[in-house]
Amino acid sequence: MRQGSVVAIRGAVLDIEFPAGAVPEIEEALLIDAEGGDPVVAEVQAHLDRQHVRAIALQVTSGLRRGVSARATGSAITVPVGDKVLGRLLGVTGAIGDKGEPIPPDAPRWPIHRRPPAFSAQSRPSDLFRTGIKVIDLLIPLAQGGKAAMFGGAGVGKTVLVMELINAMAAGYQGISVFAGVGERSREGHEMLLEMRRSGVIDRTVLVYGQMNEPPGARWRVPMTALTIAEYFRDEEHRNVLLLMDNIYRFVQAGAEISGLLGRLPSRVGYQPTLASEVADLQERIASVGDASVTAIQAVYVPADDFADPAVTTIAAHADSMVVLSRDMAAEGMYPAIDPIASSSVLLDPLVVGEDHAQVAIEVRSAIERYRELKDVISLLGVEELGAEDRKIVGRARRLQLYLTQPFVVTEAFTGAEGRSVSLEDTIADCRAILDGECDDWQESSLFMVGTLDEARKKELADQDEASK
Repeated sequence: MRQGSVVAIRGAVLDIEFPAGAVPEIEEALLIDAEGGDPVVAEVQAHLDRQHVRAIALQVTSGLRRGVSARATGSAITVPVGDKVLGRLLGVTGAIGDKGEPIPPDAPRWPIHRRPPAFSAQSRPSDLFRTGIKVIDLLIPLAQGGKAAMFGGAGVGKTVLVMELINAMAAGYQGISVFAGVGERSREGHEMLLEMRRSGVIDRTVLVYGQMNEPPGARWRVPMTALTIAEYFRDEEHRNVLLLMDNIYRFVQAGAEISGLLGRLPSRVGYQPTLASEVADLQERIASVGDASVTAIQAVYVPADDFADPAVTTIAAHADSMVVLSRDMAAEGMYPAIDPIASSSVLLDPLVVGEDHAQVAIEVRSAIERYRELKDVISLLGVEELGAEDRKIVGRARRLQLYLTQPFVVTEAFTGAEGRSVSLEDTIADCRAILDGECDDWQESSLFMVGTLDEARKKELADQDEASK
């Protein structure tokens, strides 16, 4: 290994001097000797001159001093991959985070920086990913091998939705799940690990965490670590992988911190000037190759509920399906709080999902949109002032919105309601029945937080029997 020495330390930024002609490459990993502890891993980010490089530490630098030795490894950061990491919780460099046995030394290791598959080698996503969540399967279909992004502000249910999708993957598909916790809270990581152990899916899952209390370098590179593990299962074992990232906005945020530490001038709204290329470097590696796919579902925090934020629009440009969570719906207790109008999917096409599915989805969306247009009139004058046709549309739209709520398996402990998973065929048939007026005489509450329409019918009959006594 080429030896150098640290000449300056500014938080997570390290300036390191190497002999002339031995300067490491950009994105090469460095090991910084720490007195009385394991070496600190850093990554080269800039060449200052013929002998000096600037690196970003991926671990805490407290206790380091000038003059300590730095060794260039000759490659990018490598992490363990393959079956030996299944069921484990790892850090950004592959270190164990679950207090279990160390990863065996014979486990293969891959560098976290890799080129995306050649465009000619990529296969187009065609098969739908059935989630069992009514509103997603009907209005925002996801594809195996596609990229879906879930946009929402704080506290509207992004993490719960991600956990429910992991549960759906385990129940319906015998694939591998890789979860990247990017800048999330330690508590959420602990809850995720306990939930996966409880549901029995941990043996087919890898958890990779760069938490909120870690340096920005760790949060910046955690998605790359998770993606590398997913690529190994796709390329070497030809297995389908579900890649979940919560929260991809924290990846952008960490990149902005790194950019500021490196002295780059900020771009729009204070974001890094390299925002578009950093997001593209990550997103372009998510692809299907041959008969194996990487399906990405990414939670995206929307700062101050501003969907015009540059980070949000940059991430949205790479998504096939956009699931938008509404704060207004969450405030009304309509969970999952997915906005059926603002959400969209390129897969909602008769050539992909079929004529019947596409037609029902269009009619559902049209009814809810018309109801929203009339909301102001209703609040001012009352529903009785509407014409007969509009009253009928409003009643059916309200019932459709309530029908599209659903209790989740992962929230059973908090709500006491048993989770429901509904097939796409049942969802289409039930929405068609509501649109055709079969439920016009039902109480609206009968459709709230149920699975299929049969369950709602039982609630309605039970309420009628109670009222007749």
